[in-house]
Amino acid sequence: MKDFPHDDPSNWKFGIFYFNKNDSRFIVRKQVESLGWTFNFAHPISYVVLALILLIPILSIIFYN
Repeated sequence: MKDFPHDDPSNWKFGIFYFNKNDSRFIVRKQVESLGWTFNFAHPISYVVLALILLIPILSIIFYN
């Protein structure tokens, strides 16, 4: 099954950041599917998840050193 919004090059900023306000998913396949998944940066939850991914190691370094 083709994912036409995902395949549209205009939805990819700099070729690596997926940004599509009309796509309700916050995690999508990368353009080259064998490389995994990426965030839909037009979806607000993606920024929350990204912040948590970055914040957890930073806080563990601060509080456990």
